[in-house]
Amino acid sequence: MVESYGALDRDVHPPYLYGEYKSTALRSPKNALQPLTHTLSELTGPVYGSEALAPLDDDLTRNAVKDGEPLGERMIVAGRVLDENGNGLPNTLIEIWQANAAGRYIHFADQHDAPIDPNFLGAGRCVTDDDGRYRFTTLRPGAYPWPNHHNGWRPAHIHYSLFGPSFVTRLVTQMYFPGDPLLDIDPIFHSVPDAEARQRLVAEFSLETTEPEWAIGYQWDIVLRGASATPREA
Repeated sequence: MVESYGALDRDVHPPYLYGEYKSTALRSPKNALQPLTHTLSELTGPVYGSEALAPLDDDLTRNAVKDGEPLGERMIVAGRVLDENGNGLPNTLIEIWQANAAGRYIHFADQHDAPIDPNFLGAGRCVTDDDGRYRFTTLRPGAYPWPNHHNGWRPAHIHYSLFGPSFVTRLVTQMYFPGDPLLDIDPIFHSVPDAEARQRLVAEFSLETTEPEWAIGYQWDIVLRGASATPREA
């Protein structure tokens, strides 16, 4: 998606090297980038579709339950995947991953002193419908410390990976929550140069999406190209 449509708009997308986000020093390119012509196999496959999904892949509150329900604030995140003209894009594979309600990932590298929830895997996926719509049921992730700088804390966020019709059409980004005070001091969020573009990473509370006595709802649309494009992850 973003990576397949020429040069990135650097007012929207973060630079490969951003000093305040120390990990970029290790993974940013050391030499000038060289364009490579895409082959037919890269442009036409693999194709991801609904046949790759299990029935509960889009419900993170149920897809890993072992003994009781996971703990935390239940929520629904929904929206549309759009092109630069506002058209919905169908058959787009969306994968998400996140920390649990205590701010802990189920990963060997996460040694944060917070509990692991045995009933919450923290990962899910879905495919957009004919109008480009998607929907996940999950738990609000907790903030967690990170060693990027003194007393650093990541704001609550959900990681998104979107695949189009081929492997090279991919966007990786993060979604944040409105009113989070940690956004003001988060280097990853602020690696997006333009303030208006940064706000495209923040979901909106939606009473319409909220289900009574069940889950708080948020809406977050993802725009792949153009002046209103969703910034990629730094």
